[in-house]
This record gives sequence, structure tokens and C-alpha cells, in this order.
Amino acid sequence: MPIPVLDSSCQNLNLPSSAFLKTPLRSYVLLHASRKTFSNVKVSILAQWTPAPQNRSGPALSPGQTWNENQLFADETEATLFLGALDTVFLFSYAVVVLTSSRLLVNPVCLSPCLCSGLYSSSSLEFLFGTLTEWLHFYNVYFYCALWVLNGLLQSAVWPCVVAVMGNWFGMSGRGFVFGLWSACASVGNILGAFLASSVLCYGYEYAFLVTSSVQFAGGVIVFFGLLTSPKEIGEWRHKLSGLIPVGRNRLGSSPLRSPQRNRCCTSFPMASHRTLKTGRVSFDLSRAPDSSLLCLLPPLQYSLAYACLKLVNYSFFFWLPFYLSNNFGWEEAESDRLSIWYDVGGIVGGTVQGLISDFMGKRAPVLAVSLLLAMGSLVGYSRSPNDQVVNAVILAVTGFFIGGPSNMISSAISADLGRQEALRGSQEALATVTGIVDGTGSMGAAAGQYLVSLIESRLGWMCVFYFFIVMTFGSVLFISPLIVSEVRSMIRERRLRSHQL
Repeated sequence: MPIPVLDSSCQNLNLPSSAFLKTPLRSYVLLHASRKTFSNVKVSILAQWTPAPQNRSGPALSPGQTWNENQLFADETEATLFLGALDTVFLFSYAVVVLTSSRLLVNPVCLSPCLCSGLYSSSSLEFLFGTLTEWLHFYNVYFYCALWVLNGLLQSAVWPCVVAVMGNWFGMSGRGFVFGLWSACASVGNILGAFLASSVLCYGYEYAFLVTSSVQFAGGVIVFFGLLTSPKEIGEWRHKLSGLIPVGRNRLGSSPLRSPQRNRCCTSFPMASHRTLKTGRVSFDLSRAPDSSLLCLLPPLQYSLAYACLKLVNYSFFFWLPFYLSNNFGWEEAESDRLSIWYDVGGIVGGTVQGLISDFMGKRAPVLAVSLLLAMGSLVGYSRSPNDQVVNAVILAVTGFFIGGPSNMISSAISADLGRQEALRGSQEALATVTGIVDGTGSMGAAAGQYLVSLIESRLGWMCVFYFFIVMTFGSVLFISPLIVSEVRSMIRERRLRSHQL
């Protein structure tokens, strides 16, 4: 289907907009595929890091003497806590950069270099972490932590850069559709990563890291040579633009984020010297407000806090689901990896269906509330899933539908809503800042939760972990409850108005 592009000169050039969509989308798919590898091989890593008598995760992978020489931890509990700590430091370092530096990464000169360098360096670090250290039989706790902190810092450059690229190509009317695809591409990457890792896991977990990091590095090469960060990089763009399209608005009625005369962000339609945004009875002057005040200006404050709780649950499934399936049911690690993809399948379907319902209703918060309340029931059901892979897959898909779906919809809905705010039109930096706040706040919540998951599991067991998930899901409902009340009241008023008109 045709996607409305930001600058109508692209239509003059008869260029398929999907060509520009595929390159950055593929980059994020490959990034998530390599990120998922660590989740898919935790059982094998834990077996390698603990001595044979203490290890219950699987058969010995090395002779007894060599095994004990390579051990990092005295028992499985310590190793599990360290795996949770690695997840935490990765997400924390990722969140810090996204929260503080998103607007710096959207410099038009730096978009392609930052995106490609993030893909290259991240894939190199993952190869070093999982493959080279195993080949050299080098095991060190501090070295692993340092690598994973750097990995989080480098991967954080990818998201804001791709957001900026998509913002350059696609207009406000198409922003919701684009970010709807964006929600699915992370789950597609998770599925791809699970298949790649499980296909080579029989040769050793180091080869899972080798395959996914190599694929990501190759994807970085494709992005470097194939990515066009804005319409003005197309040949003869200026000639076709000159004298045909006014700077104020293009023929699609959407405003370009970049001026054709300058390689910088600008406001490209007539605006008053003081832009204001009215929320209720309060009016804010955006021309004088600092970037941090955006938290007070827009509804994403409630969504950000809700997203922090929900992303904690969603990323706990991302990082721990294969480990849970192997540890709790005794299934082979490769089988657990392939079974875990049903959670992402449910998330893709859930985000799409719930997004369509919210578009039909014109309201998002009530749809999210219903889904999250049902998610708590699905978590209770999945915590009591029998030792049957078919039944487990069905319940897992339902759980992904009600948890992964709302998580995808929150992130995409916020971006779509921001694109419709008149006060933010033409301000790429403001959009990047708020997007960074939302994603960074969610990552902070997810970072705090990963170590808690390993701690609760080691002390109290997996059932208490699921109770923790239920509490966090209920917290998401509480944070968006003001929006739920507001939108429900709006629906009641609209229904009464229609009944009076009849």
C-alpha cells in the first residue's frame, strides 16, 4: 500500500516509499535478533560457568578437570543472579543514553554514521562476549560486565537515529502506520534470533553469538550503502523541487521537517512567535520551555510510567522465557528457544488487533486497560501451565497477545499522538526528546526488573516471579487510570450528544 511520504518530491521521482522503509526496519530487526541471542543461550552459559556437581541445567560440556578450571561461580544460584545483573546493566546503560542524548543523535550529518557504527560495534562486542571468550577459554566477571555496559551504550544509538530517518521520509498522516510496523519489527527480530540461535546451539552457544553477530554486521553494511536519510539525498531533488513546491506545505498537506535550503531542523509552516499548547485550563509557552518541561506538557507522562511497568514484564519474558522453559519443565534448550517465539507471535497479533480496535473507537486507554486486566488473568493461567508443549504454546501466545500487544501499542500510540500535536510539528528535536523519554523510562523500569527476577526466582521460585509480573501489570493500569477516566467520560458525552441529536 502507498505510504504518505514527508516530501512530495518523492512522488515526482516515482520512487517506491517501501524501499526507504525496508532498510531501517531491517536494521532494527537484526539488532533485536542479536540481542535475543543472550536470552536463548542462558542455560548453556550457566552450565559452562558452574562446576559439574552443582550444575543441574544439562550434561557436562567439558571434562571434569577443565570444567572446574573454567568455573566462575560456586553454584547455579550465583550464576543466575549474575545473568540477571548483566541484563540490568545492559538496559540501564541503554536507558541512560536514550534519556539524555536522543536529540544529539538526530543531527542530520550524523544519522547514517551513528546508525551504522551502532550496528557494527554492537555486533563486534557480542562476538567478543560470546564467541571469542569461549574459543580462548577466557572467563572474567568484570570483563563481561564492561562489555555488556558498552553494548547497551552502543545499541542505544540505533533507535533515535532510525526514528529520525523515518521522520524525514514519512509525513504526519503516515506516522501511526510506520510506528505500528515498528512495534512488530522488534518481535520479528526476536523470532529470527530464536530460530538462528536454536539452529546452531548443538555446536555450542558460541556459534549462536557468531551467527547472529555476523548477520547484524552484514546488515550494517547494507544500511551503510543503501540508506537514504532524507529525500534531499536523491539525485536531481533540488531541480524537481525548484519552483514547484512551496516551503510552507507540500501537496499532501504535511509539513517537512527539513528545509530544502538548510541541512537542519526547522519549522516549515507559518507559526506565531510563541507556540502554545493547551492542556485543560493551562497554557504552556513552548518557545520558552526547556526540553525537560515536555514531561509536563503532554499525556505521555502517564504512558511513560505505565510503559516502565509493562516493559519490565515484557522484557522479563524477552530475557528469561527460554531459561524458564528449560529450568522449570526440563525441556531441551533449543526446543525452549523455538517454543518461546509464540510469545512474540501473540504480541504481533495483539498489537495489530488492539491498534485497529483503538482506531475504530478513537480511544486508546480503555482498550489498553481491558487488555492489561486480561493480561493479569493470562499470567495466572500461564504460571500453572502443564508440562505439555502444545498447551504451553497456546497459553503463551495468549499471554503475548495481552502483554506484548499493549506494550507495542503504547510505544507506537505515543509516537502517533505526538505527530498530531500542533505544538510539536516541525520540531524534530522535540519529537526525539519525548520519544527518548518514553523509551528511556521504559528501559529504566525493565532494567530494574531483570535483577529482581533472578533474585526472586533464586529465593522464592518461579511462582512468585509471576505474582511480581501481575503486580507490575496492575501498576500499568493505575498509571493510565486518569487517561482511562478521561476517555471514558468523553465516550459517554459523545454518546449522549448523538442520542440528543436523534
